[in-house]
Amino acid sequence: MGSRTRRPRAANRAADGARRRVPMRLLLPALVLAALMAMLMLRGFVHSEILADHRIQPEASTDKVPEKILEGGPVIDTRSGRTASMRVPDHRLVLTFDDGPDPTWTPKVLDVLKKHDAHAVFFVTGTMASRYPDLVKRMVDEGHEVGLHTFNHPDLSYQSERRIDWELSTNQLAITGAAGIRTSLFRPPYSSFADAMDDKSWPVTRYIGSRGYITVVNDTDSEDWKKPGVEEIIRRATPKDGKGAIVLMHDSGGDRHQTVQALDSFLPGLQAEGYKFQNLTEALGAPSAHTRVTGSELWKGKAWIFLVQASEEATGVLAVCLAIIGGLVITRFVLMLVLSGAHARRVRRRGFRWGPAVTEPVTVLVPAYNEAKCIENTVRSLMASEHPVEVIVIDDGSSDGTARIVEDLRLPGVRVVRQHNAGKPAALNRGLVNASHDIIVMMDGDTVFEPATVRELVQPFGDPKVGAVAGNAKVGNRDSLIGAWQHIEYVMGFNLDRRMYDMLRCMPTIPGAVGAFRRSALERIGGMSDDTLAEDTDVTMALHRDGWRVVYAENARAWTEAPESVQQLWSQRYRWSYGTMQAIWKHRRALVDKGPSGRFGRVGLPLVSLFMVVAPLLAPLIDVFLLYGLLFGPTEKTVVAWLGVLAIQAVCAAYAFRLDRERMTHLISLPLQQILYRQLMYVVLLQSWITALTGGRLRWQKLRRTGVVEAPGGPVPHQRTGSNDRRPVA
Repeated sequence: MGSRTRRPRAANRAADGARRRVPMRLLLPALVLAALMAMLMLRGFVHSEILADHRIQPEASTDKVPEKILEGGPVIDTRSGRTASMRVPDHRLVLTFDDGPDPTWTPKVLDVLKKHDAHAVFFVTGTMASRYPDLVKRMVDEGHEVGLHTFNHPDLSYQSERRIDWELSTNQLAITGAAGIRTSLFRPPYSSFADAMDDKSWPVTRYIGSRGYITVVNDTDSEDWKKPGVEEIIRRATPKDGKGAIVLMHDSGGDRHQTVQALDSFLPGLQAEGYKFQNLTEALGAPSAHTRVTGSELWKGKAWIFLVQASEEATGVLAVCLAIIGGLVITRFVLMLVLSGAHARRVRRRGFRWGPAVTEPVTVLVPAYNEAKCIENTVRSLMASEHPVEVIVIDDGSSDGTARIVEDLRLPGVRVVRQHNAGKPAALNRGLVNASHDIIVMMDGDTVFEPATVRELVQPFGDPKVGAVAGNAKVGNRDSLIGAWQHIEYVMGFNLDRRMYDMLRCMPTIPGAVGAFRRSALERIGGMSDDTLAEDTDVTMALHRDGWRVVYAENARAWTEAPESVQQLWSQRYRWSYGTMQAIWKHRRALVDKGPSGRFGRVGLPLVSLFMVVAPLLAPLIDVFLLYGLLFGPTEKTVVAWLGVLAIQAVCAAYAFRLDRERMTHLISLPLQQILYRQLMYVVLLQSWITALTGGRLRWQKLRRTGVVEAPGGPVPHQRTGSNDRRPVA
C-alpha cells in the first residue's frame, strides 16, 4: 500500500513541476526585457543617474584636525595610523587634472603634455574611466600617474564607510580594467588646500588612509572651471618664488579649451625658469603609485569594462530604435489621419460610384471547423442579406456536428460541402470549385453579417480593375476589458490602416472575417495558398503582384467574435504575426520585380514591414524608457514625452471612431491598453521572430467560440448565452 501511495505523489510532483515551468514564449521575452533593463541600469549607473549624490558639505570647524595637517603639505599620509604630510620640492610642479577622462579634452591635454615632455597626475572618476578606458590606458602608457577621484563624485563626508569603500573599489575596478593597474593615490571630490581640512573631511581622510591610499590635495588652484581666461589660469596656477606645487586643473566637466591653451603657454614658460613637470612619485622620489594587477582581479576589471562598453553600445542602439519607433509612430499616424480622411471624403462624396451597380448573385464561402456554437447565427445572418447569395458551408472535418446543424436548418440556397480536415485554405479552394457565381465572398464561421453587408461589399467590383474588397470587421463581444481593447485595435489599427493602404494601393490583408474576390482573379493566382499561416495576407499580396486593385468598403460591416482570454488572444495574434512574416518573406522578390509586382514590392512590402512588424516590436521601448525616466530622471521630460505619444494615439483613435461612427466611451480604456495590451502584442511578435529565426513551425490553433455575437438590430437570435459558455478574461 505504501508504495502505491508514493508513486502517485511522485508523479503529481513531476506533473506540478512541469506545470510550473515557465513557457518559452514568456521566458525568452522576459530575459530580453531583463537584459535591456540591466543595460539601462548599468548605463544610468556609469552616467551618475543612479546612486548619484550631489550634496556638498558646508564649511565646518577644524578643532579635530591636527595642526601639522592644517599647516602641512598637500600630500597627506594616514596609512597604518600615521599622520604625516609632504610637500613637493622647489622647482617641481605636479599638474593634476580632475574629473576625467573626457573624450574631447583629455586627448588635447595629453597631446600638449607630450609635446612639452611633461608628466602629470590624472584623478579620474570611475564613471568616466569606465566609459573611456582607452584614455586611461594612454595616460599610463605615456608615463602619467592615475589616481582615484571616487566613482561618481559624491561628497564623502556625507557617506557611510560602506559607501566610501564601494566608491573606492568600483573606481579601482574601472582603472584596473582600463589599464591593468591599481593606484594608491586618491583625491576627494570638492577638496581644496590642506588648510581647508575640517572636522567633517578629516575623518574621511583618516579612513581613506586605513584603506591604503594617500590623499592628495593641492597648493595652487587654476580655477579653470570658471573659464577666467588663459592669462588668469596661468597666474593662478603659478607658484611663487620658485616653490614646488601641486596644481589643480580639470580635463573634464565642460569646455576646457582655455585649459588646453593655458597649458601650451604655461609648460614652456616655467620650463624656461627651471621647473620640471613630473608625476607625483617622481617629484617626491618615491616608488610608483601604480601596481600591476594580474589574475582574477584583472579579469574582473576587464569584464567590468566590457559590460559598461556593451551597455553604452546597447543604449545607443536602443536610443536609435526609440527614435525610429517615434518616427514610425508619428509617420504612421500622420499618414493615417491624412489618407483615411481623404478616403472617407472620396467614398462618401455625393454621387460616388465604383461603376455600374453590381446586382448579380454572389457565392458566400463559410469555412467551418468545429463552429457548432456559432454557425447557425452565421448562416441565418446571410439569409437576411439584401443581396442575392448562394451560401456554401465547407465543413473541414468538424467533430462537433457543425455540418449537421446547417443541414438541419434546411435553408434555401445553403449547401454543405464536407471534407476531411485539411485546413482553411483547402476548405476555401474546395468551396471555390463548388461556387456557382463569379464573385466570391468569404467569411469566418464565427462571424455574422448585417443585411446590407454583402451588397456593400460587392459594389466595388463595378470597377473591372478591382480584384478584391476588404470589409469592415468589428468586434461583437466588446463588453469585457480585453474585448474593448480589441475593439479599439480593430477600429483604429485595422480599419484606419485599411483606408490608408487603400489610398496607397497596397492594402496587405483582406480580412478572413469579411472579404470578397473576383473569381477570375483568384484563379489567375492559383487560388488560396497554404504556404503561410496568414492565407488572407498571402492571397492579398499575390493579387497586388498580379496587377489587381484591392480596396476597402467601409459600410460592409461584419461582427466577429474576438478572443475572450489572454491565452486565446495570444494564439490568434501569434498566428497572425508569424503568418504575416511568412507572407512578407514569400513575396520578397516583389522588391526587384517590374510592373505592378514591383510597385507593391517597393511600396507595400516596406510599409507593411515597418508598420506591422518593426514598429510593434520596438514599441515597448517607449514604456521601457518611461519606466527608466520615472525612476531615475529626467522625470518631467519623460512623462511629457510619453503623454505626447499617448495624445497622438488618442487623437487618431478618436478620429477613427468618428469615421466609423462608434461611441467614444470605449476610448476610456486606451491608456491602459497602451500600457498592458502593447506589451502582450510585443511578446507575441517577439515569439514570432524567434520562431521564424529558428526555423520553427507553428500549427493552426483553433480558438474556443461561445456563439454570442450577432449583428446589431439583425434577425439572429441568441442561441447560447449561459454563463457556462463564456470564458472569463484571463
